[in-house]
Amino acid sequence: MQSGFRAGHGCTSATLKVLNDIITTIDKRHYCADIFIDPAKAFDSVNHHILIGRLNSFGFSNDCLAWFTNYFSDRVQCVKSEGLLSGPLAVSMGVPQGSILGPTLFSEYINDVALAAGDSLIHLYVDDTILYTSGPSLDTVLTNLQMSFNAIQLSFRGLQLLLNASKTKCMLFNRSLPTLARPSSITTLDGSDSEYVDNYKYLGVWLDCKLSFQTHIKHLQSKIKSRIGFLIRNKASFTHAAKHTLVKLTILPILDFGDVIYKIASNTLLNNLDAVYHSALRFVTKAPYTTHHCGLYALVGWPSLHTRRQTHWLQVIYKSLLGRAPPYLSSLVTIAAPTRSTRSSRYISLVTPKANSSFGRLSFQFSAANDWNELQKSLKLETHISLTYFKHQMSEQLTDHCTCT
Repeated sequence: MQSGFRAGHGCTSATLKVLNDIITTIDKRHYCADIFIDPAKAFDSVNHHILIGRLNSFGFSNDCLAWFTNYFSDRVQCVKSEGLLSGPLAVSMGVPQGSILGPTLFSEYINDVALAAGDSLIHLYVDDTILYTSGPSLDTVLTNLQMSFNAIQLSFRGLQLLLNASKTKCMLFNRSLPTLARPSSITTLDGSDSEYVDNYKYLGVWLDCKLSFQTHIKHLQSKIKSRIGFLIRNKASFTHAAKHTLVKLTILPILDFGDVIYKIASNTLLNNLDAVYHSALRFVTKAPYTTHHCGLYALVGWPSLHTRRQTHWLQVIYKSLLGRAPPYLSSLVTIAAPTRSTRSSRYISLVTPKANSSFGRLSFQFSAANDWNELQKSLKLETHISLTYFKHQMSEQLTDHCTCT
């Protein structure tokens, strides 16, 4: 359950896994509570002796351990301000930040914390930790979460990591079940209460207790409008090619990041993103405001946001089929075994799990199977093909056709 700095893993895959667990829980009409755990100055707090002991327990050779001991020893730091350089100060703790080894070593250092989660679920992205649990009784859920949180805190203390209590927050995910006006507090071992919040920025995406993504999309709108405003105010300085490049490098990455996560938002919210996207296209093309958005796509040669999201989403599904996604996602897709030989049984289809509600059908495990099987009606893949060829096949299928009236 560690997604940080691992090949094929990332913020998006980690969030998809967590959301799948939460959505399937809500679909069962269970309560789900979580706590976002924030260690204080985690990278700077690594004890070298404990870390070397951890590496030794993993089976590193004596030569490797000696190399790492040397790597950590005799390090100093200083500060330069206005041309003046301070004297050196010995660095006796922490992993070197900005290095390739730093995050990997920290992940090894914190890895066994996950074992303390008990009956709760946990996911880590380096030091960003989410602990969550569910059940039919809210009191039982909060009791179990408190027990698991206590165990996690003890693990942190054993690693000499301190908890940043002010940034450690709780959230109750709920769509329709009754909740208490003041649910029992989740407390730290020092006795301070962790605040309940309705919104929290987790791995770059704002999550809200209803999983509506309203807060996240509002933040995206605000950020994009600010950048488009700057570009428009300085449009006289840019050539057409420069405008194209600027939007591609400064606007599209904001819209693309995590789009397979927030694609489950309502059409009303997603349409708000379309509006700012169209503003960016008008900046590139100099098309008048009356130009229809389908015409804008043709002028700039870019697809709609819906098509971009669907393209990224289907790539995630296919990577899961190929085993190139994290195991925690690949395990959520199951290739259907045909019960009898028919023409359609030759094609790769996925088992669609049961969902009790329309919201439950938004989970990764349901929507991945459903959307893949819909795509298969046109692709008709009988065997796995390379990801590159799949992208080519998909680009021919996912084209924008104007259906506006």
